[in-house]
Amino acid sequence: MKSILRRLFFGLIATAALAVSAGVLVVALAYALFALAQPHVGSAGAAAVVALAGAVLMGLLGLGLALLAKGPKRKPGAASQDPLQVLMALMRERPIVSTSALIAAAVVAIRNPAIIASVVKAILDQKSRPQNKKAKP
Repeated sequence: MKSILRRLFFGLIATAALAVSAGVLVVALAYALFALAQPHVGSAGAAAVVALAGAVLMGLLGLGLALLAKGPKRKPGAASQDPLQVLMALMRERPIVSTSALIAAAVVAIRNPAIIASVVKAILDQKSRPQNKKAKP
């Protein structure tokens, strides 16, 4: 009985120490981001940058946890799905990889706005999508 309580006690101490360390790390990173942004945008702007970074981090973490809570859903007719459905299924199954790909695509798109125009045109162009028309006998 003493052995179980001892393990539980030390497990709780280790968890608390890790939580405090993570808190110190987050505060240090926030201060470093503030110090990095302050010369460029001023104190208020740097505070906004830190708040935005925290909001993005919390949003990504919340999205990842929400996707993990639902679990992957396998559909038996996965081979007959169109590419958009396959892409959405991949995003649900691997949220970290899809989020990283989205961030990389956003960086590329910001550096070259012509890519955004071509992607929007391809999405909105109805002629580029295959039409499922039934053949008339």
